[in-house]
Amino acid sequence: MSQPVPPPNQPHDAQPGGNPFAGQQPGAQPGGNPFAGQQPGAPFGGAPFTPPVPVRNNIGLGLAAAVVAAVVAAAVYGAIIGATKHEIGYAAVGVGFVVGFASGKVGGRNPALPVVSALLSLVAVYFGQLLGEAMIAAKELPVTVSELFFDHFGALNELWKADSNFISYLFFAVAAVAAFSGAKKAAG
Repeated sequence: MSQPVPPPNQPHDAQPGGNPFAGQQPGAQPGGNPFAGQQPGAPFGGAPFTPPVPVRNNIGLGLAAAVVAAVVAAAVYGAIIGATKHEIGYAAVGVGFVVGFASGKVGGRNPALPVVSALLSLVAVYFGQLLGEAMIAAKELPVTVSELFFDHFGALNELWKADSNFISYLFFAVAAVAAFSGAKKAAG
């Protein structure tokens, strides 16, 4: 018996032993690779993947963002202390992280920003604790918080020293570490 022979213009005739459906695949190339026409990094024929824009390295903006974050975080931390009459460790971590994150996100990878963020977080925790002491004392004394904070700062500082303990100083260290790591993570 004889077998039917395909006409000579069929695609599998041009590729001996090859894929008989190679000519029918959309986008098929002469080597039989249907993905040969695509751009590298574009698995479905779309635009190739572009990496994100690198973070800016602007120390001035990073410092400004860190200062603003430190002022806001100190006010919030002081309000928490004033409302609860206790220092809260997570709040100190939050102060440090917010200061570091703001400086790293805005300022970029400048190596000075994590160090400056750690120092600013120390200042923010200190002023937050002072503000909390002023809020607590203002409830018991016939003065306002702002009057106590600005007019009687020396007495407020002495009150803070008398009230502080090991935990108060531990919160400084925790906030500084959180600020340093927050700046590194936000910049990277």
